[in-house]
Amino acid sequence: MLVVEGWVPDYVMEEAKAEFERHHYGKLYVTGGPLEIGGYLSEYKTHAELGMATLFRLGLSKDVLVAVPAPLVKKDRTYVSAVALKNWLRQHAAEPTSINLVSMGVHARRSKLLFLKAFGEDSRVGIIAVEDRNHDPRYWWKSSQGVRVVVDELVAYFYAVFVFPFA
Repeated sequence: MLVVEGWVPDYVMEEAKAEFERHHYGKLYVTGGPLEIGGYLSEYKTHAELGMATLFRLGLSKDVLVAVPAPLVKKDRTYVSAVALKNWLRQHAAEPTSINLVSMGVHARRSKLLFLKAFGEDSRVGIIAVEDRNHDPRYWWKSSQGVRVVVDELVAYFYAVFVFPFA
């Protein structure tokens, strides 16, 4: 099954659409919690719904798109989104044995780890990491954006590995 994190930029959604069409998945699931900016102005209240609408505008049929909203939480948003997807799939009698997850840049490594934690070690989670266009990933240390993203994700990854199970 193919899953995309709904908070990603449009160019990542374009890559998710291309992956969906290239490999003929049955459904494309979009995860994500409440919009934190612009929610009062938008007809979409979650990243899952906004991501699904974006994919629809990019040309995918509503028949193949499934928005799976997650609740508002202050921490562990990716994990909570993964759990929301797992629960939604259980409620709809669809237990996947393998997932391909579309995410962005260095965040993708942590997303894969957290989806594995949510779905269990018996599940296979593949990751499709679309390159972050906000900095040159080969020279991330040459821009403040690159440094912030890489350092933040490094800290967050260590949190997910060493602290998260006990938090």
